[in-house]
Order: sequence, then structure tokens, then C-alpha cells
Amino acid sequence: MQTPLPHRPSCIYCRYTEEARTMQWIMILFLGIAANLDNLGIGLAYGIQKTKIPLRSNVTIALVSMVVTYFAMVTGDRLTAYISVWTADLIGGLLLAGIGIWMVFQPKPVQPNPFEDPTVADLDGDRIISIREALPLGFLLSANCLAAGFGMGVSGSSMLGTISSVGFFSFITIGASHRFGSLLARTWIGRYPAVIAGGLLIIIGLVEILA
Repeated sequence: MQTPLPHRPSCIYCRYTEEARTMQWIMILFLGIAANLDNLGIGLAYGIQKTKIPLRSNVTIALVSMVVTYFAMVTGDRLTAYISVWTADLIGGLLLAGIGIWMVFQPKPVQPNPFEDPTVADLDGDRIISIREALPLGFLLSANCLAAGFGMGVSGSSMLGTISSVGFFSFITIGASHRFGSLLARTWIGRYPAVIAGGLLIIIGLVEILA
């Protein structure tokens, strides 16, 4: 009697799974960028005022963003225990797209954010952002991470990948804008960070809804 061959998934199924996995990592990459584009303004303002953001302070800000993203994703993930996968994807996608639309069309503030003024965050006036001073700045900058992390948590995205992406791009955006602020300010990214970030979140949200 011939032994039956083990069942193997079809090539179409394998290709679909691989494409879905690739798409998820692309969205995680985009989310890390979108959640941290506001950091460009902070780094630029501090660079112009010659207020230093040391490596350890930049790392502190990135860690705060990662911790906030983690708790937001855990909260979103817990919600999925009470709803279906389709509903979870819909809620996550609508939330991400809604945040993106708000970022694109939010009214421009009459006055700059006080944390973009180095004299506010630099409590001791030494023109160096210490770890103690970086903590409240990190929580301020992690507002986008909180909402976006919740949306990604509901959608079931990779927690480790999302948190790592958020932390990496937090570190990069502040470091690059602080060091190369004058050059970055002349680019389209430097002039319209909120529009770009909002557009990325809208794309991520629509992919979550339609995929």
C-alpha cells in the first residue's frame, strides 16, 4: 500500500502568505516614520538655538516612545479578545486613517509648541538637554506613538517590529534634524512633516481595512 504524501500548502497560498508578511513589515516601517516626523521640528528648533541633545538624551526619548507604543499595542491587542479579526482590522485601519486625516488637516497653531522652545525644556539653562529633561520631552513626542500603537495593536501587527521601528526612527529623526537642520528645513520633508506623516498613516489605515 502506497504511503500518502504529506499535505503541502499550494504555491498560491505560500505566495499570498509571503506577500502579506512583506506588506506588514512595510507598514511597520512606514508607521515608525510617520509616528516620529514631528521630531524633525524639535531637533531643528533645538539645533538652531544651539541647545545640545546628547546621545543619552536622544536614546531616552526613543525609549520613552517605545514604552508608550508597547502599552498602547498591549491595550489594542487585549481588545481583540472581544471582537472578530475582521472587526479588529476595521477598527485599527479606521483609527490609523483617522489620525492621518487629522494630522493632514489640523489647523496650524498660532503659537509654537512650548517644547519647541529650548528655554522651556532646558530647565537648568545650560543649553544641554539632560536625561531628566528628555523624559517629559519624550512623553510629549510620543503622543502619535500612543494612538498609532493602539491601532497597530488592534490590527495584530508584530509588537517587537513596531516598537523597534518607532524607537529607531525616533532616534534617527531627532539626531538628523538636530545635526542637519538647516539642510533639512529646505526640503519638502522638513517643510511639511505633518502632511507626510498623515499621508503615511492614511495609507497604512486603508491597507489594514482593504487587505
